Amino acid sequence: MTLAIALEPAPIEADPQGVVRVAKTRVTLDTVVTAFLEGCTPEEIGEQYPSLQLPDIYLVIGYYLRHRDEVHTYLEERQQQADLIRREAEQRFNPVGIRDRLLARQNQSR
Repeated sequence: MTLAIALEPAPIEADPQGVVRVAKTRVTLDTVVTAFLEGCTPEEIGEQYPSLQLPDIYLVIGYYLRHRDEVHTYLEERQQQADLIRREAEQRFNPVGIRDRLLARQNQSR
């Protein structure tokens, strides 16, 4: 018997907003890589995200290990975008005193 050797592409693709997702799910590359870097095994990642198949998780981790610099650059860019969005939201909707304002609003409606 001859073993058929086939290249398996990493099951990742960017959505229209540029977010890289795994295997046509809502799970992001960020999520899988972060879990892996925090010490989770592929099996643990699969338990946390049941929409992912174990072989896809292994392929994504393999992709990360082969392309660390590019993935880290992508992750840094995503973190910068998240920080910018958070700052903009905090400027528009000041979080200081929000609990007090919400409680006051709740008490007014009673």
